[in-house]
Amino acid sequence: MAKNFKDLSEQEILALAISSEETDARIYADFAAGLKADYPATAQIFKEMEAEEDEHRRKLIEDYRRRFGEHIPLIRREDVKGFVHRKPVWMIRPLGIKTVRNQAEVMETETRRFYERAAGKVGDVSTRKLLGDLAEAERKHVTLADNLEKEYLTPEVKAQEEKAHRRLFVLQIVQPGLAGLMDGSVSTLAPVFAAAFATHNSHAAFLVGLAASVGAGISMGFAEAASDDGSLTGRGKPLLRGFVCGLMTTAGGIGHTLPYLIPSFRTATAIAVVIVAIELLAISWIRNRYMDTPFLRAAFQVIVGGVLVFLVGIWIGSS
Repeated sequence: MAKNFKDLSEQEILALAISSEETDARIYADFAAGLKADYPATAQIFKEMEAEEDEHRRKLIEDYRRRFGEHIPLIRREDVKGFVHRKPVWMIRPLGIKTVRNQAEVMETETRRFYERAAGKVGDVSTRKLLGDLAEAERKHVTLADNLEKEYLTPEVKAQEEKAHRRLFVLQIVQPGLAGLMDGSVSTLAPVFAAAFATHNSHAAFLVGLAASVGAGISMGFAEAASDDGSLTGRGKPLLRGFVCGLMTTAGGIGHTLPYLIPSFRTATAIAVVIVAIELLAISWIRNRYMDTPFLRAAFQVIVGGVLVFLVGIWIGSS
């Protein structure tokens, strides 16, 4: 059971500070290792911050030995109420550069507050001074990070890191989302319009389109999640990719299905056709924006395929 901070002895406060500094140093080391391949300059920043935390731990251990001897009891953040739970870095890979920087800022703020409270709780003058100095050091870590950023993150390096960030975004979000949107928008055209022209009943067309969209979303989501675990391709967590792909597949089909909530068959079909055109143009824009495909070529490929499927649906439904 977690213990209240106010109930900690001075020995326990120092032991907690030592373990906290060790944890922070290891987290920064994990950040540096995880970012090294794609963001080497930012990784170097976290290497410098790791060294700072190691120096803090060394000073705390010296003070602890002076007062309490060699044995340091194991007291961790999770053993004390009030600390924010920190998920291990290996559980949040692949690392996003903005996420890592934000988490580092939260870590420094929490540690500074801990030292400020701890300094007001201890009676030993030397220990109180040390804790006060460490609180000030944590406050200055933001300045340290800014200085290191100026040193390592030159405009050229920032451009490279933004390019790497964009590449990861494309691999982990855009590609599975685009695959789902294309599949949902195109593959559901035939069943929706076949049902519409076969029955001339908006409700029947809506039910067919809804079933086709949701079914395709589930199928594509599972297929994407099972395609690879992302460890070698860098495509990220399979569950996230599967969710994005499945959601966009369903959205692609639902778009031209919703008009059939309108009772009038002709009105619903006219609106659905307009939405199909918008969907195909949106897919073409995404391919141009993120996949570097010329817009006219992307539009030609997508629209030709979509029109063929659309005509097949009308032909089958009218036969």
